[in-house]
Amino acid sequence: MYAVFETGGKQYRAAAGDVIRVEKLDLPEGETVEFDKVLLVSDGDEVKIGTPYLSGGKVSATIRAQGRHKKIRIVKFRRRKHSRKQMGHRQAYTELEINGIELA
Repeated sequence: MYAVFETGGKQYRAAAGDVIRVEKLDLPEGETVEFDKVLLVSDGDEVKIGTPYLSGGKVSATIRAQGRHKKIRIVKFRRRKHSRKQMGHRQAYTELEINGIELA
């Protein structure tokens, strides 16, 4: 059984027991969080699709860690102009362990 849910403006596919990284949530480690914006739930051959969300659908997860991704380097360079600009970015994330999927 797996579900597709939305958080932080992005969609994630998850099954029970999966560990996924989502956009940063401002909650402490070890806390349980529930996502109610469930778009799709699949259980074998049975697939339920929401319009846009399933009523009664929930994905529960436990927060394992808060972190930041590897640095992405941005370089802007104009040849023959003595112009160069370097920047970097590290996106924050929350690592979740999916506990279960409900569909009422």
